Amino acid sequence: MQPTRIFQSNQYMQPSDGEPVRSMIVETREAVIVAWHVKPGQRIKAHIHPAGQDTWTILSGHGEYQTETSGEAHPIGVGDVVVAYPGAVHGVYNNGTEPLRFISVVSPANAGHEWV
Repeated sequence: MQPTRIFQSNQYMQPSDGEPVRSMIVETREAVIVAWHVKPGQRIKAHIHPAGQDTWTILSGHGEYQTETSGEAHPIGVGDVVVAYPGAVHGVYNNGTEPLRFISVVSPANAGHEWV
């Protein structure tokens, strides 16, 4: 029997009044795929993946995507694909009025995670 290959992202979105929730869709040796639901005013703190890449596909909303430890940020929104190459600082602040929802693919799965 083959593992599941099609996932409905809406089933994994978990709104939270505290910190945004990292909701695992699937994890293999090759990648970790996660759904994020970031409410207006919420933030995913800046971090890096020392040994891998984190690619986001924005499904709804918009925000300010942090690219430097200094806080430098750039606007992102629906339809954007945002890539943090290995070791690149990234995080996001939802400065909008609707949820920022996106899918994150970290590859390889053992890319690591460090707050900056």
